[in-house]
Amino acid sequence: MTKGQMEEEITKALIRFEKEYMGRGPLEAKCYIIDDMVLLRMKGVLSPAENRLAESHDIDNGRAQIKQMRRTLVENGRTLLETVIQDILKVEIISMHSDLSTRTGERIIIFTLKNPPELN
Repeated sequence: MTKGQMEEEITKALIRFEKEYMGRGPLEAKCYIIDDMVLLRMKGVLSPAENRLAESHDIDNGRAQIKQMRRTLVENGRTLLETVIQDILKVEIISMHSDLSTRTGERIIIFTLKNPPELN
């Protein structure tokens, strides 16, 4: 598989994960394989209710609640997501890092790999 094909397969798997596990998919998603890392960038991940909470009068508390809930959900589904990515890349995943911007509705997930994937 080429790098572009792997990135496309991971993007599709991520969108499927977001829809099936998180309840709704991002408006836009993109995957980048960089040496021994996989960077996933999603835009428009917040639901309308989460957007309203992030903009509420108690902005700091609302944003913290959204980030904590989303962090917990991603951690609980981590094994599923890692398995799908490992199946595509044929490389062991060492760690996963994730963050969400409640201001922009963008989430970044980075996976570090044991080795760079073999590309055609």
